[in-house]
Amino acid sequence: MRLPTAEEMRAYGARLAARLRPGDLVVLSGPLGAGKTTLVQGIGEGLKVRGPITSPTFVIARVHPSLAGGPPLVHVDAYRLGGDLEVDDLDLDASLEDSVTVVEWGEGLVEGLSEDRLEIHIDREAGDEARLVTLRGIGARWAGDTPSEGAQE
Repeated sequence: MRLPTAEEMRAYGARLAARLRPGDLVVLSGPLGAGKTTLVQGIGEGLKVRGPITSPTFVIARVHPSLAGGPPLVHVDAYRLGGDLEVDDLDLDASLEDSVTVVEWGEGLVEGLSEDRLEIHIDREAGDEARLVTLRGIGARWAGDTPSEGAQE
């Protein structure tokens, strides 16, 4: 799908949040500046969690508690992680069942956390703000239910 602006990326994240539930793992990939954190900001808005949501690059992981009785958002930036052992040190599986966990740069590192996950790849079109978003649901949780409505094809 094509999202023409950062605002539409954030709005898509808010709509996506309505489909997410405790135990969901979302793995984001794409180049620097593609809009991964912008999407997570929208997810945070949709989940009604305490913010602000910023890139956790130097903190690695942040937990944003719900302000509305929903699941917390665990926002992880795996960019600086060197491998599986460093992912294990984060102990993400301890909170996975109760949270919505979104991992930026997690491709190839966090798939072992859950048999079910939503993989989202984001690219930018050359010369403008548009983002190209590809979603792929893995496992029984997402069988036949990869959320894509509300975006321009």
